[in-house]
Amino acid sequence: MNKVILMGRLTRDPEVRYSQGENSMAIARYTLAVDRRFTRNNNDGNTADFIGCVAFGRSGEFAEKYFRKGTKVLVTGRIQTGSYTNKDGVKVYTTDVVVEDQEFAESKNSSSNAGMDGGFSGGMNRAPEPSGVGDGFMNIPDGIDEELPFN
Repeated sequence: MNKVILMGRLTRDPEVRYSQGENSMAIARYTLAVDRRFTRNNNDGNTADFIGCVAFGRSGEFAEKYFRKGTKVLVTGRIQTGSYTNKDGVKVYTTDVVVEDQEFAESKNSSSNAGMDGGFSGGMNRAPEPSGVGDGFMNIPDGIDEELPFN
């Protein structure tokens, strides 16, 4: 089984090209900075892996329209390896994640509060948040604990 799940931030805006021919298809390439869960040698510094992703067709068009540098996204896909010979005659090996599904991992407000200059602009119908609630959760009034179906 070849299945990858990643959550990280875009290191730059996606690079999008379109294939040639009658039925041209969007091909979006972007790099995700994915934080490592654990570090070696007890280093306290943040470490990340920079993973190349490729989205085709409608997924590529979506990335072009909504993804920007700093956007936190969740990607599922598969690893694909390949190789080519560059103009100097050196064989170069590649590893990319071919995107099968991609979605935002935080709201636009969260990404702008994180100090990034990314996020998406519009396009999705979202209910406005009640004033005073910045974390995306509704406040539950006191005294109704016994009415909730869970503890």
